[in-house]
Amino acid sequence: MLFSKYGLFLAFGLGTSAVVAPRAKQATTSSKASSVSSTKTSSPVPNSSSSSISSKASFSAASGTSSVAPSSTSLVADSSCSNTPFTRQCWGGGFSIATDYDTSWPVTGKTVSYNLEITNTTMAPDGFERIVFAVNGQYPGPTIYANWGDTISVTVKNSLQHNGTGIHWHGIRQMNSGQMDGTSGVTECPIPPGASRTYTWLATQFGTSWYHSHYSSQYGDGVVGPIVINGPATANYDYDLGAMTINDWYYQTAFQVNHNAQTATGPPTADNALINGTMTSSYGGSYNKVTLQKGKKYRLRLINTSVDNNFRVSLDNHNLTVVQADFVPTKPYVAETIFMAIGQRYDVIINANQDVNNYWFRAQVMTDCGDNTNNGNIKSIFSYSGAANADPASTSYTIPNNCNDETGLIPYVVKNVPSTNFATQYSAIDILLDFGPSAASNGENVIRWNVNGSMIDIDWEKPTLQYVESGNSSYPTELNLITLPKANELHFWVIQAVTGIGFAPHPIHLHGHDFYLMGSGSGTFSDPSVLNYNNPPRRDVAMLPSGGWLVLAFSTDNPGAWLMHCHIAWHVSQGLAVQFLERATEIPSTFSLTSIESECSAWDSWYATSPYKKDDSGL
Repeated sequence: MLFSKYGLFLAFGLGTSAVVAPRAKQATTSSKASSVSSTKTSSPVPNSSSSSISSKASFSAASGTSSVAPSSTSLVADSSCSNTPFTRQCWGGGFSIATDYDTSWPVTGKTVSYNLEITNTTMAPDGFERIVFAVNGQYPGPTIYANWGDTISVTVKNSLQHNGTGIHWHGIRQMNSGQMDGTSGVTECPIPPGASRTYTWLATQFGTSWYHSHYSSQYGDGVVGPIVINGPATANYDYDLGAMTINDWYYQTAFQVNHNAQTATGPPTADNALINGTMTSSYGGSYNKVTLQKGKKYRLRLINTSVDNNFRVSLDNHNLTVVQADFVPTKPYVAETIFMAIGQRYDVIINANQDVNNYWFRAQVMTDCGDNTNNGNIKSIFSYSGAANADPASTSYTIPNNCNDETGLIPYVVKNVPSTNFATQYSAIDILLDFGPSAASNGENVIRWNVNGSMIDIDWEKPTLQYVESGNSSYPTELNLITLPKANELHFWVIQAVTGIGFAPHPIHLHGHDFYLMGSGSGTFSDPSVLNYNNPPRRDVAMLPSGGWLVLAFSTDNPGAWLMHCHIAWHVSQGLAVQFLERATEIPSTFSLTSIESECSAWDSWYATSPYKKDDSGL
């Protein structure tokens, strides 16, 4: 892994705007979820009480009231349309793929409840036995299933011996429920051993994501699992195969690897990678296997849950039709290979129209942004019903070796971004790499990413929302906190690499929002006219190119304390993150903070005698 020095610049527009993963045990489930492999996706009819879109099949335009507000143009939902294999764009109750879920979503009145218990155990997902922090005794953890508009309630019990924990719901906007984001030191104190916490939030989005702990590099040891929220799609399919996780795998624990990553030599090369929690190696193991029926179309939900590796995926002899990127439905486009950065998700349609046979699904680590000892053998078997029980002999597509985000993403619901104030109204923040005794308070030679001379260093014992709860606005510098007090302002973030310093690309993830991906490129950013203002891609993870720039935009439409960070686990551990406090004065009236004092008191009592103390950013 290469380490580097680069700059991040923030600019603010100042106008105002208007067979895959097993299920978790469900304590109470009042809505049907889709089958994993062999039955068709359910088609519930959501309640339409929150809809602001008229129920007729026509084309209409909706624009913001200000020149700096993103404008939206979309098809209008048909209230009589229901979700079937032939009408996947439909959902019901006046909601469909045409609905702009940023402003309108169903409220079913149903609560889907799960219990997740995190324990220490040993597992051998590729034949090599090592310590794993399992969720309900399995890795990856069980899938959280729900329908669009359901309330999701998950009780997490920490049964680890010497670790705090918590669960972040990656990509979930947490609209008006920011205290449920699950980010240690930002929205909560960690859950101490023996304690439990219940996270409750409304599924205002639909699609595919994952949950993971946000407690140092802990999720690399197993605290991860998929999320599937059933909803409409931009293309038809017969069956939903569910989620397929892809991730790098180390024989040392993530905490050991993270410690090594803080030295000048950087982290070790990953020993292997897993697809749905399994892979072959010299120690044994097995390939994940998926069965297809010739003549049918399948939806597959791909998730990169790695700590360091970025992949390019493909299925021999088959195209992948992309219908969703992260949580944003896209106009369908066909690809032979798809680049997947850490944290990104792609929902694809596979047409089983080839000869009855076995075919390799491949996940190739891009060597420009990662290393893996088993690269070239990170595979899964897709087998047609009736094919011989044998490994495939299929041939790979030519796999491009680059770390570039997909360029064919066109959001189905059109949103345009105004350019009025971009060029003239912005401020700058520099992010620099530091190495040496001065980089850490303990005097060790460690690598740290600094923002304006300060690496982010959150406090597990006093999260940002506790400052809000107590009315204390004296935020320590090391929180790397930016206050965004005004509602519905459009903000541009310009992330710029410092010229002349070589380094790998970085997957940048934003909590609490989908951002507009305005553009990226090589060299130094200087010309706002090259950005895409007309329906740019929207998502929550994008790649900062090596030696280049990345421009993102979002509106302050969700009060809370939100993190933006590199999703390479070692880099956020080393401080590569900022947080922003959005509309702080509105937070107490938007969601409850009454439990934060008791939860932090419980954490403080345990942490005082904990044998292991925080030695990184805590994220």
